[in-house]
Parts: sequence; C-alpha cells; structure tokens
Amino acid sequence: MSSESSVVLTTRSPEETERLGEALARLMPTGGTVALRGELASGKTCFVRGMARAVAGDPSIHSPTFTLINEYGSARKLFHLDLYRLGSIDEVAELGVEELFDSASICAVEWAERAELLLPAKRVDVHFDHAGEDRRTIEIGDRGMLAPGWRETIRDLQV
Repeated sequence: MSSESSVVLTTRSPEETERLGEALARLMPTGGTVALRGELASGKTCFVRGMARAVAGDPSIHSPTFTLINEYGSARKLFHLDLYRLGSIDEVAELGVEELFDSASICAVEWAERAELLLPAKRVDVHFDHAGEDRRTIEIGDRGMLAPGWRETIRDLQV
C-alpha cells in the first residue's frame, strides 16, 4: 500500500484493537468492504468486535469459524465472514459473498486473501502483525472507499 492511502498504527491491548475497529467502522460508508489479513491470533476478531459495536452496538461477537458468516445489527448491518476453513476460491464463491459485497451493509472479511479474486476493487485493506505480547501493528489502506481526511480522523478516534 502506498503511504498516501494507508496508515500504520500500533495497539497495545485487545481493547485498543477493538477501539481501532470501532473508529474505522464509523468512517465506513454503507456497502463498504473491509478485507482483513494477518496470522492467527493477530487481532482480526478483536478489530471486528469493535466494528460490530460501532455498527450494531453488539460487543459480543465471536469468530464465525464454524458458521462462516455472522450478521449483526438491524438498521445498519455488519456481515462478519471468516474464511479460514475454506480451501479454494470456489468454496468462497459458493457462499454467495459477492452478493454481500453489493448489499447495503458493511462486510468484514477475515482471511480475505482466500477471496482475493472476488473482493471489490473499492475497499479497505487491513493487515495485522504481532508486535510482541498484546501489541499489534495494524496497517489500514484505503482503496477508494473512505472520505478524504480519514487517516487523521482515525488517528484521533483511535485512543
């Protein structure tokens, strides 16, 4: 990602990672997709928990590894997809995820690399890296989804 379209932040706890997800969700337009990438236990689900709190007021989310897709909210919805168990792009396509991307909701896709060919070009990419103990380095990159000034806003909203 280019530095003009991305920002790198470090969180020091799961709660900070959730707050960052909350901040991003407040900036997301309806119909937006957030593609989440990173190793196991790197903070993706914590981040989505914050997104769910901002969108649906629901902090009780869990990783949908066994259900694959969870839906949160009513007036404004968040679809949380976890593609970890899927082995091919065909399996992802069979879920009908492209319809979710085109819906009047926000989609958060964990293990987004497994759906790369199906992801909308206009989206937000978030990459998570372990940075020791509970610290995470998180790069958020905009691919034409967010309004100008989003980087400064998310830095201000984060903590």
